[in-house]
Amino acid sequence: MHSNNRFLVLGAGGLLGKTVVEALLANKAEVIATDINTDSLLAHFGLDNDQLSIEHLDVNNEVEVVSFFQNIEPIDGVVNCSYPRNKDYGKKLFDVSLASFNDNISLHLGAAFLIMQQSAALFLRQNAPLSIVNVSSIYGVVAPKFEIYEDTNMTMPVEYAAIKSAIVHLNKYFASYIHDSRFRVNSISPGGLFDAQPDAFLDKYKQLTMGAGMLNATDMTGSILFLLSEQSKYITGQNLIIDDGFSL
Repeated sequence: MHSNNRFLVLGAGGLLGKTVVEALLANKAEVIATDINTDSLLAHFGLDNDQLSIEHLDVNNEVEVVSFFQNIEPIDGVVNCSYPRNKDYGKKLFDVSLASFNDNISLHLGAAFLIMQQSAALFLRQNAPLSIVNVSSIYGVVAPKFEIYEDTNMTMPVEYAAIKSAIVHLNKYFASYIHDSRFRVNSISPGGLFDAQPDAFLDKYKQLTMGAGMLNATDMTGSILFLLSEQSKYITGQNLIIDDGFSL
């Protein structure tokens, strides 16, 4: 990674998004950080960093996204950390209505498709290498381990499993369709990220790992930087699992 590299991070106001922006800035890259709500980004990073540009972007607004990508200056990579969902997201299986399921698929998977589509169009216009990193999940790869949610109000949402598994295949679709070594689409599949979950859940989760338990957002950045860099220049259509063995 070079000091003149420029990267776009979508959903940069979230737990993982902010951490990715920090890692890129630490590696002297220029970063365009977008979110539907930029307040937390502005509060966290301020306005006095010449490497960082903070911009509003609604990943579910097709007109806005298309215009954004058509007007962006050349970039080297895209990291999509956005996580759009509706107010009913996260209900247990038999409480999920068809309308809510369809809505969440549209919001999250639809946005992922739109970002990949417009990134591919940008690559063809700028005619220079572009690496896209999406965020899938271990639950886009293996079935949920529902026993770890017992004695909590938590569950593993069915929408999440459908969306994250589809993202893994969209990587392959776009890489195959564009068919150019300079255009790469990959994803990471994190294990659980610590975010003040109940102790009962954390204890059961840890028993299914090699000892680390829930991971931190910072544990994801090395793999993301690798996939953005020239060190992975012939890796495409792949999904990198980072879970301390939880999915074994």
